Amino acid sequence: MKKNPIVMLEFNELCPSLMTEFIEAGHLPNFKKLRDSSAIFTTEAKERAPFLEPWIQWINVHTGVPFEEHGVELLGESAKVKQPGIWDLICDAGGRVWICGSMNVHAISNLKGDLLPDPWTAEEMTRPQDLLVYNRFVRKQVQEHSNASAKFAKSDYLKFLWFMMTHGLSLYTVKAALSQLSKEKSEGKRWRRAFILDLLQYDVFRHFFQKKNPDFSTFFLNSTAHMQHCYWRNMQPEIFTIQPTADEQREYSSAILEGYKHMDKLIERILALTDDKATILFATAISQQPYLKFEGQGGKRLYRPSDIPAFAQWAGIQNLKQSSPVMAEQFWLEFETHEQVTAAADILESITVDGEKAFPVKREETALFTWFGIRKQIGPDAIMESSNGAKAKFFDYLYAIEGMKSGMHHPDGLLWIRDPRISKSSNPRVAIESITPTILDMLDLPIPSHLRDPSLFRPAPVAVEMPEPQLV
Repeated sequence: MKKNPIVMLEFNELCPSLMTEFIEAGHLPNFKKLRDSSAIFTTEAKERAPFLEPWIQWINVHTGVPFEEHGVELLGESAKVKQPGIWDLICDAGGRVWICGSMNVHAISNLKGDLLPDPWTAEEMTRPQDLLVYNRFVRKQVQEHSNASAKFAKSDYLKFLWFMMTHGLSLYTVKAALSQLSKEKSEGKRWRRAFILDLLQYDVFRHFFQKKNPDFSTFFLNSTAHMQHCYWRNMQPEIFTIQPTADEQREYSSAILEGYKHMDKLIERILALTDDKATILFATAISQQPYLKFEGQGGKRLYRPSDIPAFAQWAGIQNLKQSSPVMAEQFWLEFETHEQVTAAADILESITVDGEKAFPVKREETALFTWFGIRKQIGPDAIMESSNGAKAKFFDYLYAIEGMKSGMHHPDGLLWIRDPRISKSSNPRVAIESITPTILDMLDLPIPSHLRDPSLFRPAPVAVEMPEPQLV
């Protein structure tokens, strides 16, 4: 195996068009430095909506197989993956890995190294165990960031602070956090706190990278993808029918650009950390585009329970073992038996809001996945009814997630590879499933026969033809 470490930067859903625009405007000098020293590719996802989701596409990246083969559709279902991930193959060959935050991560081998799962994946994946303090704190911050009723105990903050002080907390991050809290009093822009979580994650990444010297590392961030989903309307109000207010523009008009500039500064620090000896892969899996489908209907509104167990109790759902919020309006309910799942699903599918069915359900063996499915604005006096005869005011149990969705997924993604063994490309289009065989090639490891897409070390890749993406 080659001794040069490989670091894969997974900056979720950054957009090729915005990256080019912001680089040309001079906003992103470090991205420009990385781009200009790399082979440049545009990746293209084979799937289309409803399977054009990052928690599906990152599995494609990490295993080298498409959705039709791995079959994992939902966030938090990574344990169902049967194919080896790139880290499994590297560890089987004697390498050591550090997987930091990768989405829907799984491991089917005896992993040699450290693994921090994303905030939605089962915490049992976490290795070593002392990472659980960080994992649990960030999990609650991410899953409940829109829920004003979610609170932390003082002891949670103290445990997290001690963990960070012993696992790489930098003066840079401390200063940035204090500055953010101070500016919120005069400027608002609480949404910038997502950037502080990124800095904390980078400190942990740097700590383990320097301590363990892994052969292969990943570093995943999602903050700017979140900004694009929420605030594209504020970046380009001219293309939307529903116009943001003046107050919303003051608060959010710079959010997406700030996200890219924030990540640009992290690129500068990562390049300094890894120096010229490391191979850098920068990948986004997919990207985004403006979301216009609901403009004629008042925009796409999202709601979810403020207290999931209390909502389930009101609805008459029994035997609930555990609940877990996912992205936006989605959440899991877990039970002991499939019969309990069926009973709960029947109740959820019967719930109406002002006479309209409200909760679609996907049933698993001992769990169900659900979400509030009505996209229009819900009135303040709306009534929610369950099949058990219970009635309640809608906003007694659910709350509106701030803002309207204005960015949606697009199959194109960025892939930059800084390695002298890959000649500078003319931006060919390649499948995201090419990433795993390429990494194996760079490490002089055999490419398993089940991987169909070629390594980018091989002769010039053939362009991938895909259907045009559809608005959903």
